Amino acid sequence: MAAEIFERVFSAGVFALALLAPAFATAAATKPTTSPVEYKIVTASERGTYIQIGRDLAKFIAPEANIALEVLPSAGSAENVRRLRYEPGVKLAMVQSDVYQAFLDQAASGNAEAGDMIRPLRVVTPLYNEEIYFVVRADSPLNYVHEIRGARINTGPVGSGTALTTTTLYRLMFGEPIPDNNATFLSNEDALARLVTDKSVDVVAIIAGQPAKLLTDMKPESRKYIKLLKFDAKDATAKAALQTYFPATVLAKNYPNLLTEDLPALAVRAYLVTYDYNLPDTREHLSQLVRAMCRDYSQLQSSGHPKWREVELAMPGLGKGWRYYGPTASEIRACVAAHAQPAKAVRRSCTQQEHVLGLCGA
Repeated sequence: MAAEIFERVFSAGVFALALLAPAFATAAATKPTTSPVEYKIVTASERGTYIQIGRDLAKFIAPEANIALEVLPSAGSAENVRRLRYEPGVKLAMVQSDVYQAFLDQAASGNAEAGDMIRPLRVVTPLYNEEIYFVVRADSPLNYVHEIRGARINTGPVGSGTALTTTTLYRLMFGEPIPDNNATFLSNEDALARLVTDKSVDVVAIIAGQPAKLLTDMKPESRKYIKLLKFDAKDATAKAALQTYFPATVLAKNYPNLLTEDLPALAVRAYLVTYDYNLPDTREHLSQLVRAMCRDYSQLQSSGHPKWREVELAMPGLGKGWRYYGPTASEIRACVAAHAQPAKAVRRSCTQQEHVLGLCGA
């Protein structure tokens, strides 16, 4: 019976592919003549947005940089930090801003292991905001995020960005951790199954850039079983949450089988991260990757996952302890400069003296 209900709510789907990069008119795309280097990028779950973004990079951008990019699923951001630091061949990772900051905070507090992992890592570029969803049963008395206190919450797998975000957000909002007997660490799919079948879970936290495959796969009858909670920015718990996370809107058009109107929510920032490599070949290949992203940005926006439309190749200020990767930062500066719009000169009135001297132009 449990499997039957779960099957009615969810349908299997095919991953969307996407991509990123501004038209870099001055750089001519050339076909590499040498064998591509083999790099890996760690992302997140098979039904998440991160893995689709990684596949976009692998399909549309990496070949232009002579890179054969293997896209690897993972438990999420916390695991990605560790794998980027220690796993051979992993050159890039998708990491949530709060996870990155949590490692820095742990390092600053004296945790040597956290320091060893995070200090050599560097930001390539900020990407986009990932929406935070809280899913409950359709007949649940809960309607708002600030009402989840004391509920049985699935935070996401251990080592995932979802688990870190869920536990951090709960602590910020309520001033205490989720009670151990109320926290589970299942995958999204397993947790949703329990939510609607044996009801051993009350709330399932999901983090994914919209449209999220896990939610778009849901069938029209989903509304009979589940609903999403709203974030109330006016509630007393909201101020603390908004110091770390961002206000967002989950669009009904992205989830027509689940929502009838847009939903106020929270989001966390996603970053593309690398290691502070000093090897000339690695520095050059990663520079070429960003150069290709700049050159092909319009294609990523038009053909890739919709989240690419929120991405700007830029270098905004980072938090304390964060650092950009030098070689790719140079490429991003060049990209920004190449696409900067020159300021239009303001034409002023010509004086009589300028007119007499023939200095007024046409």
